[in-house]
Amino acid sequence: MAFPKRKNIQQRERQLLVVVGSQNPVKINCTDSSFHKVFEEHHFVVQGLNVNSEVSEQPFGDAETYRGAYNRAKNAKNTFPEADYWVGIEGGVDEMGEDLIAYAWVVIIDQQGNTGKSKTSTFFLPKAISNLIKGGMELGDADDQVFNRENSKQGNGAVGILTKSLVNRQEYYEQAVILALIPFVNESIY
Repeated sequence: MAFPKRKNIQQRERQLLVVVGSQNPVKINCTDSSFHKVFEEHHFVVQGLNVNSEVSEQPFGDAETYRGAYNRAKNAKNTFPEADYWVGIEGGVDEMGEDLIAYAWVVIIDQQGNTGKSKTSTFFLPKAISNLIKGGMELGDADDQVFNRENSKQGNGAVGILTKSLVNRQEYYEQAVILALIPFVNESIY
C-alpha cells in the first residue's frame, strides 16, 4: 500500500500522517474525524494499514481486548515508522454474570512514544448473539447471522443495529478516540 508523502502546505504547515492499524473504514473514518476535531489547527492524512492484533478473532475480556488495540498501534508503527501517530482500535466482549457486554479499546502512540488509551462505553448483547459468541463466533458474524446482514462489522455494527442507528459505530468509536487523545493535548500534566 502506498502512503502519501508528507508535503508542506502553503501556510508552512505540513500534513501529519496518522496510521490506523486496520483497514476497516469505520475505524479509519472515526480516527480521521477525531483528530480533526481535537487538533483543528493541523492537517492530517489518515490511512489504514492491515496489521495483526495478535489476539483472538473475538477478543474476550479487558486484558485481551486492550492488548489487541495496543498491538494494532504498535504493529502499525513497526510497519510504517514514518507516520506521526499510530492508532489501534479493538472491539471485545466480556461476561457480566450470564450476559455478555460489548465495547472497544483505543490506543494511540505518537513519534515520541507517548501513549493515549481509552475505552468505549459498554452495552449488553442480546442472548441470541451472546450464545453464538460463546459458541466461538465473532460478534460481527453473529450480528450478520441474527439480523440477516452482511459484513456489519465494517458498517454500523452491533451498536448501530441495536440502537436503530441512534448511536452509529463511527460515533461510538469517535468519542473513545477523542478521549485517548487527552494526553496529547494536555502534555504538561501527562
